Amino acid sequence: MDRIAPWKVATAGIASLILTVGFSRFAYTPMLPVMQQQTWLTDVAGGWLAAINYAGYMAGALSATVLHRLRHKFYLYRIGLLMALITTAGMGLTEDPLAWAILRFAGGVSSTAGMLLASGLVMNWLIRNGRRPELGVHFSGMGLGIVASGAMAGASGSLLSWSGQWLAFGLAGFLFFLLAWAWMPAPADAPPAHAPAARRTIDGAAHPEGGNRWLAWTTLAYLCAGFGYVVSATFIVAIVEALPHMSGRGAAAWVVVGLAAAPATWVWDRVSRRIGGNRALQTAYSLQILSILLPLLDGAPLSTMAAAALYGVTFMGIVSLTLSGIGRRYPENPARAMARLTLGYGLAQVAAPALTGYLVAGRGDYRDALLIAAAVMALGVACLRRAHRHA
Repeated sequence: MDRIAPWKVATAGIASLILTVGFSRFAYTPMLPVMQQQTWLTDVAGGWLAAINYAGYMAGALSATVLHRLRHKFYLYRIGLLMALITTAGMGLTEDPLAWAILRFAGGVSSTAGMLLASGLVMNWLIRNGRRPELGVHFSGMGLGIVASGAMAGASGSLLSWSGQWLAFGLAGFLFFLLAWAWMPAPADAPPAHAPAARRTIDGAAHPEGGNRWLAWTTLAYLCAGFGYVVSATFIVAIVEALPHMSGRGAAAWVVVGLAAAPATWVWDRVSRRIGGNRALQTAYSLQILSILLPLLDGAPLSTMAAAALYGVTFMGIVSLTLSGIGRRYPENPARAMARLTLGYGLAQVAAPALTGYLVAGRGDYRDALLIAAAVMALGVACLRRAHRHA
């Protein structure tokens, strides 16, 4: 048993997500309309910057698959924390398109530290210390990061320029950097003595080595989830701002997303125990489709905020359930398996923002992009059903 207190490990994981995802990655969402108003940034350029950020995330995921030793992943995790801090503050120091592209790419690489490397390190610690291998508490950091980025953007919008807001994000991120650096325990490379020899399915049932068809269908389903997730994750503030009677409420909608996302992982952990991981995932996908379509069906303030809350609940559930299931199935080196699965998720996140930027520039609204996102999510449900047959 490790001597470090469990609450410190949990805090380190949460802090890593707030810094690398909430600030370095997601602060761009509430900042996008501000940057479009105060700088040269267009719809197409905004979509490409988001795509470049997710390309960086894919590059980081590839790095995690290449590294085999957990200690090397721990060093990469710490490098990612530093990159997140520098790239977040750096966005406020320039208006050069190439510099922004480089910073968004590097920021995408850094988000791997919280999403994949910290997830694997926390899962490794949980398994090594005989604790329940669930990442619900860890992934609450994503929701808290969204709340923090939305609240900061809303509070500082009338006080600071776009550049001052980015610098404020960097300054606030330093606190989370210290917690994530100091309290994440170094991993043990040797597999836990009590770890099961068999793999685990996403529902937690014993399964022998292999399961290539299950992994293939799960990866395809997660790719679809990445497409549906990223359209709202990138543009939801701009989408809300463009709706009738919703001007000025975009940052508030982003905070609602985070407030719903923060406890969602605990809820989905319990739903998964009750009905099984695959069925829980199908439910989350279906509800996210509803969250995507609600602004098109009814753009009233109450419905829009309900859609934001439903989106926050579901996208976090999908991430947590999928990566927790992968961690249980591949307990010896969960970060590597998570990274492989995430490549499909990241591929969708590169394509979707760029496509959305062009659709919005051509049509003048987000209707087509949202309809495509909902259709891709429906395809993801079908992939999950196929995966369940091979579990």
